[in-house]
Amino acid sequence: MKVKPLYDRVLVRRLDPKKDEVKGGIIIPDTAKEKPMEAKIVAIGAGKLDRSGKRIPLEVKVGDRVLIGKYSGQEVKIEDVEHLILKEDEILGIIG
Repeated sequence: MKVKPLYDRVLVRRLDPKKDEVKGGIIIPDTAKEKPMEAKIVAIGAGKLDRSGKRIPLEVKVGDRVLIGKYSGQEVKIEDVEHLILKEDEILGIIG
């Protein structure tokens, strides 16, 4: 299924942390883990319209790695994979 966000919204997939264990070899269960704040942009909308009707393009593009807030956006499941749909202004920054 293909999803195209509307206006200034973006579709992102949270990136998993590199390691699920701490130094002592203890495995942290999924319920105790914090949500990752790093995500990859999967799809973007066309941009917001200004008062004159001109489209304002987004600053992010598909494939960018970004920082997002822990509780940002709306969670959706697409083909059994968790994604988030959020507005561009909820993105904290682009990882260079």
